[in-house]
Amino acid sequence: MRRRIEPSHGQEALRAWEASRDQEHMATAVRYTLEELAIQQPGHTVEVRVPPFGAVQCLEGPRHTRGTPAHVVEAAPEAWLAVATGHMTFAEATARGDISATGTRADLEPYMPICDFRTQDEHSG
Repeated sequence: MRRRIEPSHGQEALRAWEASRDQEHMATAVRYTLEELAIQQPGHTVEVRVPPFGAVQCLEGPRHTRGTPAHVVEAAPEAWLAVATGHMTFAEATARGDISATGTRADLEPYMPICDFRTQDEHSG
């Protein structure tokens, strides 16, 4: 996958969103975390959608080529960012209905959080 968002810019947007939950940084934060997921878990088995900001394919396995994908994760931006940053687990978000996961391979719990700054901050301070 070719990067579109410079990692330092994406991390800055993500930290700004975490601090204020403002809409201004949300689009970049969502796109950055989707890119990170696709980089960390490359493949084309699961499609992850966070409308209106973006979608990626990830996870090794059978490749989706036509029609509706068999394995789809769809989330509102706030729910996606909460899971991607470790503020909520994927299981909690799906149980609450904040994230829809269809297909047998659509469980992203083992791959979350994508960017957990809380853990990094604990080790750096």
